[in-house]
Amino acid sequence: MQSRMQNPAVVLSGAMQPIQEIFKAVHSGGVDAQTLELVHLRVSQINGCSACVDGGAKTARKAGVSDERLATVAAWRETPYFTDAERAALALAEAATRLADRPDPVSDEVWDRAATFFDEKQLAAIVMMIGLTNLFNRLNATTRQIAGAWG
Repeated sequence: MQSRMQNPAVVLSGAMQPIQEIFKAVHSGGVDAQTLELVHLRVSQINGCSACVDGGAKTARKAGVSDERLATVAAWRETPYFTDAERAALALAEAATRLADRPDPVSDEVWDRAATFFDEKQLAAIVMMIGLTNLFNRLNATTRQIAGAWG
């Protein structure tokens, strides 16, 4: 397998720095690092981004996510390994990633459930993580970035 080109955020001068600044802001939003990494991994799984799934699993492991949680995040509803707060964040991540799948993609039920566990700043961080992950998934999948090639 070969990538079509370098990641566009690397090719365009000045693109990566602002993205990294947003990433730093996300991590200053008060959400547990493991929750953010689980959100990143689940969104990347949905989008089929091998580079982000690979990198996300490695980063999640560094953040302390156990192997059994990494192995079952795709089936988080059917496993006992996730907290109620993590489940709410994962449900929000799935809904916000699958926007075209239903007329009301992020229902009040999904949003309100997340809002019971996270304050506005934390919700902003989760929503930004979902958006950033979707951005990188689209850049990487379109250009066929290779899993493991970035580190």
